[in-house]
Amino acid sequence: MSVNPGFGGQSFIPNQLRKIEAIRKMIDKSGRDIRLEVDGGIDFETAPRAIAAGADVLVAGTATFRGGPASYGDNIRRLRGG
Repeated sequence: MSVNPGFGGQSFIPNQLRKIEAIRKMIDKSGRDIRLEVDGGIDFETAPRAIAAGADVLVAGTATFRGGPASYGDNIRRLRGG
């Protein structure tokens, strides 16, 4: 969780990147096939940062649904870096 729990649309808490990095190292050291999911504040700017820190799976509700149904496809492409 990279926001304070409670409601959607919150801003990503930047110091959570250090925690993502630390958890990624723990996962890698374990040798287990574990996917690291990050939920909260994921948008077009924070998605690449979370991935660079070690996230495998992102939850991006507000960023995905911004602009209504006509925008969903473009929003998802942008989140994927396209």
